[in-house]
Amino acid sequence: MIKVHNTLTGTKENFTPREEGKVGMYVCGPTVYNYIHVGNGRAYLVFDIIKRYLRYKGFKVTHVQNFTDVDDKIINRAQEENKTVAEITRKYEQAFLDDMFALNVLPPDITPRATEHIPQMIRMIEKLIEKGHAYQVDGNVFYSVRSFPEYGKLSKRNLEDMRAGERVEVDERKRDPMDFALWKSAKPGEPAWDSPWGKGRPGWHIECSAMSLEYLGMGFDIHGGGQDLIFPHHENEIAQSEGYSGESPFVRYWIHNGFVNINEEKMSKSIGNIILVRDILEKYHPDVLRMLVLQTHYRNLIDFGVEALEEAKKAYERLENCIFGVSELLEKSTLKVAPAGTQREMELAEYYMETETRFEEAMDDDFNTPRALGIIFELVKELNTYVSEQSAFPTPAGPAIAKLGQDTLVKLCQVLGLFTFLQEEEASELEEEQEPSESGKILQAIAHGHSRKLPSPEELIDLLLDIRTKFRNRKDWEMADYIRARLEEMGVKIEDRREGVRWKVE
Repeated sequence: MIKVHNTLTGTKENFTPREEGKVGMYVCGPTVYNYIHVGNGRAYLVFDIIKRYLRYKGFKVTHVQNFTDVDDKIINRAQEENKTVAEITRKYEQAFLDDMFALNVLPPDITPRATEHIPQMIRMIEKLIEKGHAYQVDGNVFYSVRSFPEYGKLSKRNLEDMRAGERVEVDERKRDPMDFALWKSAKPGEPAWDSPWGKGRPGWHIECSAMSLEYLGMGFDIHGGGQDLIFPHHENEIAQSEGYSGESPFVRYWIHNGFVNINEEKMSKSIGNIILVRDILEKYHPDVLRMLVLQTHYRNLIDFGVEALEEAKKAYERLENCIFGVSELLEKSTLKVAPAGTQREMELAEYYMETETRFEEAMDDDFNTPRALGIIFELVKELNTYVSEQSAFPTPAGPAIAKLGQDTLVKLCQVLGLFTFLQEEEASELEEEQEPSESGKILQAIAHGHSRKLPSPEELIDLLLDIRTKFRNRKDWEMADYIRARLEEMGVKIEDRREGVRWKVE
C-alpha cells in the first residue's frame, strides 16, 4: 500500500484512488511569460518521479497539466518586449516544452491552455453567482470567501487572521479584502472575451478549477504543485470548485513539493539569485539535476548551488561507473559455460530480488527517494565488489549473475527517470533484431551453456527450477513459464505440488 502525505489533513494516508487501478493527477503548469527556473524545475521533476512510480506499480495515470496563457505577468512581458500576448505565450510555451524534454520529464497526457477554456470558466462563474458564492461589481466578479465556511482548510489559516494584501489584490470594490477575482473587466489593449458581465478575462484561480474539472471531474486523485501554491491558489481552487459543485472533496490527495534555496538563501527576483534550468543544463547532464532532486525528500527544502550540483554529479557517476563496469566485464568474458552458481551467487541473485522489494517499500512510504537511493547505492557497492571478484577469479555463473545485478540496478534507476537512454537503446535493439529479453538471454545461456567440465543434467535442472521458484515468488509468471516450457521441450515433466516441485524425464 502506497502512503502519501496529504496537505489537506497534514498526515500520511493510504493511497486509495477514486477508481481502482487508475489515477487522475492534475499539476499546475507554467504561466508562460519567462523561462523556468530551478524552483519550477524541481516541481516538474518531483511529479514526473511520482508519475513514473505510480505507473511502475501498475496504475494507469491520466496526467493533466495546464498552460496559463492569460495573466497580468504575460501582459506586462508583452508590453516590455513590444510583442503581442500570443507571441509571448507561444514563445515561452515552446521554451518550457524544450526544457522539459531536456530534463527527460514525461509529457502530460492532456495539456489544456487557459484561453481555450473560457466558456467552461464562464459557466462556473455564473453558477457561483447563482449559488451566492460570488458577486458582480462594475464588470468584475469576485468570490466571497465568507460564503464558504471551510475557507482556509488547506492552508490551515484562520480567515480572521489573514491580512488584506497578502498575495491578493487590495480592491475597495470587494466586500471583504480576502475576496478574490473570478473575472476581470477589460482594460484597453488587454486580451478580452465576451461574458454576461461585459468584456473581460478570467482570474488565475478559476482557470485551474475549470480545466481540472473538465478533464478529471470532481473528486479526482492527486493535485500537485509547489508549497507556494497552497495559499492562495489551491485554497481558492477548493473554495471555487466545492462551492460550484456542492460536493466534497474537490481533490482526494493534495501533494506539495518544498522550496528551493540558492546557496542557503531564498530564491528571489529581488535578490537576483534566480537560476534558469536551461543555464544549468548547459553545464550538467540532466540526470545530475534529477539526482539532486532525488537526494532530498520532495516535501523538504532543497539547497541548490555549485557544491550541491557537484555532489549530485559524483553520485550519478558512481551509478554510471557501476553500470559500465558490469558491461566491461561482460565484454571481456570469454567463458562459454553453463553457469552452475556458487552459494554466494545464489545469495546474490536473492539479494537482487530483496533490493527491489526494499526499494518499493521506500517509495511506498510517501515517495521517499533519499531512502530508495540509499538502497540503490547499497546494490552498487555489492555489484562493484562482485565485479572485482570476477575480474580476479572468474566463475562459470559470473557473467550471468553480474548481468542480473546490472539489470536490477538499471531497472530501479529508470523507475526514478535515470538512465532512460539505456531503456531506449535496448528497445531499439529489440525492435531491430527481435532478440529475447535480457532475462531470456541469461536463461538461454544457462540452458545452452557449454563447459570443459559440465555439471550433471540433474544439477542443471535443479538450478533452473530454483531460479523458476524465485521468479514465481516475484510473480514474474512470464519468466517462470518460459523455464517450464523450455524444460518440457527437452522432455522434463514438472509437477508443482504443495510440498514442492517434482520433476521427471519422459
